[in-house]
Amino acid sequence: MKKIIIILSLLAGFNSAHGMTVNQIVDAGKVAQQQDKQIKAPSFSLIDTQGNIHTNQSTQGKYLVINFWATWCPPCLKEIPAFVEFYENNKDRVLILGLDYEQADKKSIEEFTDTFMVNYPIVLFDEHNSPQFPNFGEVIGMPTTYVYNPEGKLVDFKMGEMDIESLKNAISK
Repeated sequence: MKKIIIILSLLAGFNSAHGMTVNQIVDAGKVAQQQDKQIKAPSFSLIDTQGNIHTNQSTQGKYLVINFWATWCPPCLKEIPAFVEFYENNKDRVLILGLDYEQADKKSIEEFTDTFMVNYPIVLFDEHNSPQFPNFGEVIGMPTTYVYNPEGKLVDFKMGEMDIESLKNAISK
């Protein structure tokens, strides 16, 4: 009985120490959202599969969409048509960089992206580009997408599949 009382008192203390009210969770979310608005795009120099160099300077004046994806990721494949359509309709004011977060050769990725008629630049996870991938933020699941406004400030972030409406909303912020 004594052991049970000790265990229950420890659990009760642990529970109250880590319990949060709904208001506290909402307030923490608001603080995190405000902090996100202060995040700026990192300095980068990425080379796409066509040999074009993309830097934070060359992308200024446009919304920058950084999309981490992989060929083996079903939600990544599902969102590609939305990115293709969105880029086709907004390429005058948006640059999408598809950062392929897997070790794959250029020929395989080009064949894959040709199948999906990808019309935006694809950046391989290679010796030049891969050290810069973490600069955009931690990727713990794929797909992961970061959207920066023309001034380079983070305006949207999503881990999981993006659709056309989400992309449109991101560039309206």
